[in-house]
Amino acid sequence: MRVARAAANPGGDAVFAAITDDGDMYRLPVDSFPALLEAARGEGESPQAWITARLDGQRPFGKYDERMTQLPVAPAEVWAAGVTYERSRSARSEAVGGAAKSEPTIYDKVYEAERPELFFKSTASRLAAPGGQVRLRSDSNSQVPEPELVLVLDREGKIAGYTAGNDMSARDIEKDNALYIPQAKIWNGSCSIGPAIRLADPEENPYEWTIRARIVRGDAAVWEADASVGQLKRKLTELAEYLFRDNVFEDGTCLFTGTCIVPPEPFTLASGDRIEITIDRIGTLVNEVK
Repeated sequence: MRVARAAANPGGDAVFAAITDDGDMYRLPVDSFPALLEAARGEGESPQAWITARLDGQRPFGKYDERMTQLPVAPAEVWAAGVTYERSRSARSEAVGGAAKSEPTIYDKVYEAERPELFFKSTASRLAAPGGQVRLRSDSNSQVPEPELVLVLDREGKIAGYTAGNDMSARDIEKDNALYIPQAKIWNGSCSIGPAIRLADPEENPYEWTIRARIVRGDAAVWEADASVGQLKRKLTELAEYLFRDNVFEDGTCLFTGTCIVPPEPFTLASGDRIEITIDRIGTLVNEVK
């Protein structure tokens, strides 16, 4: 089951809704994902069980259309993990000249280390909505999307759901110096999540899901690729556990889990490009580049 902020008709008011796998939308008696987690917690139920109990006898109010969605959650903080896939390790090591060195780079070391790389990525006010515009950084000449599975966490650090994420990156800034990574990752409109949240279900295995990405320029796709979440080196629960060590977060905190599909250099995004990121069981996140 998924949840989203969605409207039934173009121009209609979006409501927080449950979405069945056949696309029926049901209005929920809570208005946000954190409110859903709090209500389920109060009843001692999982979010999915709490919703299922309240759909009994209710009629759907419409069919789900990804084009009529808003941000599924407005997290106070969005974090990200890096170098969690072999392709990411190789690309970032090459970017700092690792291919010509005998010594391992910082990216080689963190890929093999017990502790993952975690960094701050965004706030709700910086997020682009599904169907909305992500922005190019004005002082960068090499910018790409990083398609990622995103964990939506409860206040205890447990995985409450999953969504798709677009982690915009200015790779030339990071290439200049790894200490510039906050500037290479964080600016207004450098991040998007959505379109819906897939509720965590012990009977579903997210490592079996495929992430697909495509960039369309004009009428043609200029790049597309796919990868399996199963290629992830670390466990999803491990990433969440490290994030919550000696830290406090709110319900709905989001954690990007890294990528292994990034356009090769010298590709860079251009204004007007359309980025499409699809993840099994979640949906397609679409953003236009401004």
